[in-house]
Amino acid sequence: MSVRVQFLPDDVTVNAEVGEALLDVADRAGIFIPTGCLMGTCHACTVELEDGDTIRACITAIPPGRELLTINLFSDPTW
Repeated sequence: MSVRVQFLPDDVTVNAEVGEALLDVADRAGIFIPTGCLMGTCHACTVELEDGDTIRACITAIPPGRELLTINLFSDPTW
């Protein structure tokens, strides 16, 4: 099953498969998401979903049950 993933603020949209790693999807779309530990503990890869929930991109896969997943990127000045 395919899900459209939209990255804001650049408004880049790419198709992804359910279960695909979010960092891989971002990389394929030409979107840079900073990383640190790659285990979710350092929070360098934190992004925000359209509903305001935050997730860590390094440990997140594309979830089922959605046609569109909107990811709001923001930069942390400490990274």
